[in-house]
Amino acid sequence: MTGSEATRRFRDPGDSLPAWGDGRRLRVGLLGGSFNPAHDGHRFIATEALRRLGLDEVWWLVSPQNPLKPTRGMAPLAERAAGARRVAAHPRIRVTTIEARLGTRYTADTLAKLRRRFPRTTFVWLMGADNLDQISRWRAWSSIFRNHPVAVFDRAPYSYRALASKAARRFARNRLPLRKAPVLAGSEAPAWVFLPIRRHPASATAIRAGRHGAGGTPA
Repeated sequence: MTGSEATRRFRDPGDSLPAWGDGRRLRVGLLGGSFNPAHDGHRFIATEALRRLGLDEVWWLVSPQNPLKPTRGMAPLAERAAGARRVAAHPRIRVTTIEARLGTRYTADTLAKLRRRFPRTTFVWLMGADNLDQISRWRAWSSIFRNHPVAVFDRAPYSYRALASKAARRFARNRLPLRKAPVLAGSEAPAWVFLPIRRHPASATAIRAGRHGAGGTPA
């Protein structure tokens, strides 16, 4: 069995997503990433999104493998998902490894399949300013903006550069003022908002470095 086949056959016993075709009208924020490992900074963004964007839930999409990140030092998917659930610990934050089941590598493909599976759900893409800065490197990146409202969270020191990035400039006319953040989920895409938030000190890179320095194996 190839690595990609093994990923598609992966079944996460802790996956808490609703059943396929769930008919409820929900407003769901999607936070994707390696979560290698998950930390309180991820949880802080999720709870801020719930509070400031009027969302019903936030789903953490634990990626089998980020195409822009090296495989070395990446903990197994099941381990990262289990760690994310321990950190999330919130009734309105769901942790899922759905990309492994869908067999998707790229965010745009994942979002397209989620829209088909949950046609009555409104998805809002959540990301840090560091990702806005380099999202133009993602496959079919503009379709993310054209098909979903997007919330970008301040993340020093990337924010100034991010707001001058290719993506920010291309969709400059679609940026909503901060006061309209509560209605972002109900806005027709393309629509995005930049959310200043207090800086959170947690960093997956620093956590991995700390483990390695302590004599452990980097996650």
